[in-house]
Amino acid sequence: MAKLIDLSMTVSGDMIVFPRVARPILAMLESWEEFARNIGAAEYGVDWLTAHYVVVVGDHVGTHMDSLKHLRKDAPGPEGIPLEYCYGDGVILDFSDKPVGYGITAEDCQKELNHIGYALKPLDIVLIKTGAGRYNTEMRYLTDHCGMTGEAVNWLVDQGIKVMGIDAVTLDRPVKTMFEIKEFWPAHRVMLEREYYHLENIANLDAIPVPFGFKVAVFPVKWKGTTAAPVRAVAIIEN
Repeated sequence: MAKLIDLSMTVSGDMIVFPRVARPILAMLESWEEFARNIGAAEYGVDWLTAHYVVVVGDHVGTHMDSLKHLRKDAPGPEGIPLEYCYGDGVILDFSDKPVGYGITAEDCQKELNHIGYALKPLDIVLIKTGAGRYNTEMRYLTDHCGMTGEAVNWLVDQGIKVMGIDAVTLDRPVKTMFEIKEFWPAHRVMLEREYYHLENIANLDAIPVPFGFKVAVFPVKWKGTTAAPVRAVAIIEN
């Protein structure tokens, strides 16, 4: 039987979110008893039915996948992400030894692949491990991580990678670092010219016991016209 490992952040009203992104709002519209009463079932003795919540959540909250519309005004949103890109062989590239603010290069990716003894193939799903996912409930999650350079993203796309994910609040280096070096979202901006999709806020990568030899499922919610959509990311390890 396959082992399933949840790679998704828990969504709650007090979770850590990217700067200028609103935290989600989860509010109960009707309780179990209120629904039964308001729909008319209570008068027939059925006084406990379905509770209703209203959930207001942004497209970049928690574990999510960015669509091309994130960077291109005229591109499709999550409804246009091909499903065949969202399930495939996973590989973890571990850069958790890199310092805060470090920019991961194409050479770094190649060295890590050589280290684990893996050759990328088209449509592999690459998971970038910075180590920040270990403290994604703390404020330092917003600042204490390394991130991808545009060069590294372009190199992965050259290998046929269409989906990559990171256990940090952004695929790029921290916002503080980008302002220090005056280079803004170069990894994201690869989307301006090339088709690829990335996930942010991947969680629990330490629970995957191997760097490859597992499947990953990262299907985004089919929201139309947004710039991203939530994902329930799962690693699947066959016994």
